[in-house]
Amino acid sequence: MNPRPTDPGKDPSRDPGNSPGSNPGSDLSRRTALSLAATAGLTAALGALPAFTASAAPRRPADTPPLTGTSHDQLWWQAPGDEGSLIEQGLPVGNGRLGALASNDPGRELLLISDVTMWTGGLNETLDADGQFPYGRDDFGSFTLLARLTVDIPDHDLSGVNGYRRALDLAQGLVTSSYVRSGVTYRRQIFASHPDDAIVLHFTQSGGGHYTGTITLDGTHGEKPSHAESFGASFPNGLRYGAAVKAYGSGGRVRVNGTRIDFSGCKDLTVVVSGGTNYAPDADRGYRDPALDPEKLARTKVLAAAAHSADTLRRTHIADYRRLYERFTLSLGTSSDAQRSLDTWERLNARARDGAPDPELETAYLQYSRYLMISGSRDSLPLNLQGLWLDGNDPDWMGDYHTDINIQMNYWMADRAGLSECFDAFADYCLAQLPSWTGLTHDLFNDPRNRYRNSTGKVGGWAVAFSTNIHGGSGWWWHPAGNAWLSNSLYEHYEYTQSRAYLAKIYPLLKGACEFWEARLITTTLPGTSTEVLIDDSDWSPEHGPQDAKGNTYSQELVWALFGNFAAAAAELKRDTAYADTITSLRKKLYLPEVSPKTGWLQEWMSPDNLGETTHRHLSVLIGLFPGDRIRPDGSTPPEIVDGATALLTARGMNSFGWANAWRALCWARLKNADKAYQLVANNLRPSTGGTNGTAFNLFDIYEVEKGRGIFQIDANFGTPAAMSEMLLYSRPGHMELLPALPGAWAAAGSVTGLAARGGFVVDLRWKDGVPTSVRIRSVGGRTTTVAHGGGSRTVRLEPGESITLKGFAR
Repeated sequence: MNPRPTDPGKDPSRDPGNSPGSNPGSDLSRRTALSLAATAGLTAALGALPAFTASAAPRRPADTPPLTGTSHDQLWWQAPGDEGSLIEQGLPVGNGRLGALASNDPGRELLLISDVTMWTGGLNETLDADGQFPYGRDDFGSFTLLARLTVDIPDHDLSGVNGYRRALDLAQGLVTSSYVRSGVTYRRQIFASHPDDAIVLHFTQSGGGHYTGTITLDGTHGEKPSHAESFGASFPNGLRYGAAVKAYGSGGRVRVNGTRIDFSGCKDLTVVVSGGTNYAPDADRGYRDPALDPEKLARTKVLAAAAHSADTLRRTHIADYRRLYERFTLSLGTSSDAQRSLDTWERLNARARDGAPDPELETAYLQYSRYLMISGSRDSLPLNLQGLWLDGNDPDWMGDYHTDINIQMNYWMADRAGLSECFDAFADYCLAQLPSWTGLTHDLFNDPRNRYRNSTGKVGGWAVAFSTNIHGGSGWWWHPAGNAWLSNSLYEHYEYTQSRAYLAKIYPLLKGACEFWEARLITTTLPGTSTEVLIDDSDWSPEHGPQDAKGNTYSQELVWALFGNFAAAAAELKRDTAYADTITSLRKKLYLPEVSPKTGWLQEWMSPDNLGETTHRHLSVLIGLFPGDRIRPDGSTPPEIVDGATALLTARGMNSFGWANAWRALCWARLKNADKAYQLVANNLRPSTGGTNGTAFNLFDIYEVEKGRGIFQIDANFGTPAAMSEMLLYSRPGHMELLPALPGAWAAAGSVTGLAARGGFVVDLRWKDGVPTSVRIRSVGGRTTTVAHGGGSRTVRLEPGESITLKGFAR
């Protein structure tokens, strides 16, 4: 992704071509499309996505079971976050919808609070003069902050304390900090509870100390709250929002004082904050719930939580969090005592300086990704470019959903690492947007000013732009193949889970994308032959080269995979047999890429020439290698295609932005090149200084948008761990390969449990000296798969719920 390029205003000549299918309904209005979508049963499916709503009291565990975590689950630092750099230094908490960045400063705890539905903008249905959607913070909209919470404790200035330490406990989902002042040890914990739908701050001490100070809850959009404990307001787009806070303590006094809360002489203090919006995942209601009062609901939630002790709230949160976290464990080896003695930031710097692997740090990095997924993607909207975390109201690219790598990469790790239910937010978002996406496509895609319009004059199904918002709207430039990539990503989740109910839910998305491409594909004759093939119309290979190329590899590969996935879904669900046959026939006629006789690379365009940037960040041309797997180095793919893909990947280079490095690492893992895959992981772990690409103080990935200015963009935080997982296990339905790209740094000994395989299996694996020593395979719906390693393979047959343990793999 990149900032919106300058539009050259080119109106490419229209190629009349030949349509491979009938007109699926070019005269449909958006209103008609909405009605048809509802008739197809989408309205029922959309109910799966809850919003900020009232909920039943959570189940309270009697105690907290003993931990099974290790030192791999702990990150720690010796300094608090600077208020001016919280996006790089603040520690994130989140309950899947409501999140915050915490400073952990002894004298002034600051939380920047976000709600994933806190968006400006709207449907954005009026095109600009170039036939593209506007892309601004008012029309398209932007993700923004909900509130700021400060807890000021003036006597606890950082300069007057000793032994400061803060930590992120990945195994329990807790941010903690501690310090000593005047002989008293002070501690605080911060967590975002999914069951209680609130963020909790708990301040304690041992040694006879106390807390005195003030609490302030402020909006970030010029709100003027009339009292201390809550505020509410609305945007011009009609989105209402609100937040509330409640504080209580022991051994002292807590009282409201105008627009702040004062506390004095408290032996301990608990602060509970909640908030949200009246966003609703329902196109028929304009993505709003007019009956919901967010401020009132936030007050209800904090009062309900405050009726319980901090210990009870913490136990409830930990039990809920660990239910997800403990599905997956990982050990990549043992770090040295010297490495373990360093705090997290020092370890990152030492690893980059010395070049020595730090297996426990690398394990913790993957587990941190899982922490972010659990914290950022549950029962609401999916993770956007910012994930769930902000430090202001003007994020780059609006903090939107980019459909040409970024939202897809955000979810590459979830299934692999035992967090399949966190994927649901992605699927439910697409379903909720589908009626609006369908209507906008039928009304606007074939606008004569749109350089990507269908030259057939026909339109069907749905499409999106490179950028989408939460109101059913699109932004930066139409992205014809975006529907195929989104659909393929959703289908891959089915391959992991084998849930027919889920497949039925996403089926309208798959079918609608096929209908779009049935109307769009054109026929051409390959030069020097009489062979006719189907190709994409005028399009752009993200995000470089000509904007009017036909048959680019990116689109051809995505549509080839889409058509195959749809046919498989139709067969599994026993639906649309005739239409599935039509799509299968079209798939057989699709042009697939060749190797350039000039460069030796897999061609990105239907040209032997390199029409773009050699070291470009995107790997659009290699989408058939990863995330697709049409291109395989196992003998099933012509060797010249594999060689061409390898040559192209080599030419792209080994140093780019974090997400681009992650994609490269995944491709090298697919090619079984462990050294290159591991080097790219190591490149992303380099500490970011002065805005450079790399990992920030708080382990967020930093994207250098220009010299000296780096921004947080979360995709690499998920893409890099996905690459690490792919190095341990490759899978496709019916086949898996153990340790396909195990680097020397992890080869001595290691283990992983809960690693998912496509086809409906979960793998527990131990290895020594690079060879599996024990493999347990459990079916979560799969029945047959081959298990390969080192040139040998075994066939495993299981019923759902059964497991088998394999031993004795040799090189």
